[in-house]
Amino acid sequence: MKPPFLFVLLVLIVALAACGGAPTPAAPAGGSSGSSEAPAGATQAPAAATEAPAATEAPAASAGELNVYNWSTYIAEDTVPNFEKQFNVKVNYDVFESNEELLAKIQPGNPGYDVIVPSDYMVEIMIAEGLLEPLNKDNIPNFKNVDERFIDPPYDPGNQYCVPYQWGTTGIGYNRAKVGGDIDSWESMFKPKSGMRIGFLEDMRGTLGAALIYLEYDVNTTDPEQIAEAKNLILAVKDQIVAFAPDNGQDLLNQGEVDIQHEYVGDILQIQENNADFQYAIPKEGSIIWTDNLCIPKGAPHKAAAEQFINYILEPQVGADISNYTFYGTPNKAALEQGLIDAEARDNPAIYPAGDVMEKLQFLKDVGDATTLYDDAWTEIKTAVGK
Repeated sequence: MKPPFLFVLLVLIVALAACGGAPTPAAPAGGSSGSSEAPAGATQAPAAATEAPAATEAPAASAGELNVYNWSTYIAEDTVPNFEKQFNVKVNYDVFESNEELLAKIQPGNPGYDVIVPSDYMVEIMIAEGLLEPLNKDNIPNFKNVDERFIDPPYDPGNQYCVPYQWGTTGIGYNRAKVGGDIDSWESMFKPKSGMRIGFLEDMRGTLGAALIYLEYDVNTTDPEQIAEAKNLILAVKDQIVAFAPDNGQDLLNQGEVDIQHEYVGDILQIQENNADFQYAIPKEGSIIWTDNLCIPKGAPHKAAAEQFINYILEPQVGADISNYTFYGTPNKAALEQGLIDAEARDNPAIYPAGDVMEKLQFLKDVGDATTLYDDAWTEIKTAVGK
């Protein structure tokens, strides 16, 4: 998952146009009302539950389809149904569990997606590999609502290929009743008490990054010895690792399968609503901060509709509804200024950390050829755990 804005942040806080040569997507279940079909595995969005918010300065409406590929549990229940109703567009919605899974899906050739949601470092990689379409900002007037801190990021200078969607941290989710109190350190995972059942994210860079932070190393190190040390730190607790969770660690925690889980802040806060024993901590040693982004992959069959969708997401109320539902930080300045973010979320330091905590957060970056070192370490870890 990530300066002029980053430095400031660390100190403080979508007529359809078919792209030539686009791959032909697989047919969706149940047929289609549009001219194109959904990627294999895509799911149809649920029926709208509430009225769609009024759009401001939106491009002309399009009739047809839109194929979205996003993280799981990462959009409000009404967001897609309201878009479908407002613009007469059928959305086929599919989910992935990691940046690497997203890259593996798009890298061989876009199977038909129109909007994808890569994290910051993955945006950098996908731009370098020519996997993204440049945005036409004339079709995204709501870009004006983006907070200045998220404009012109180093991974996409000038926001040529992406706009920010949500931001947040990874840290430690835990069951306070099971662990016997509060947690404030990565030590609870890398030197766990006997009997504690732990889970890590199925995220190579994120999990090795947590170990590197605990060891007081740069999360983007290319030093083979430091990466090996982080690998060995994880291997040392392999007998207490229950699972590497593909973006569903909160379910393991909620179902009592783990006591401590490396996870995204919003996922833990979502289950905390029903059980106050579930807590989230940004470890005192620091952690990873990230920005997820709305991008259009190369060969998108519905680029105009994709830009229309992106513009819709940047509506203040739409953006606020997403953040209020997911418990992640919004990059939508207008949503904050208009008081559309729930006070419970706005005032939660786990979602909007204080300045001293922000100073200890690190963004993942593309490490180039050193990615092989991480791949090798991760393969060794995954092979060893469970034996």
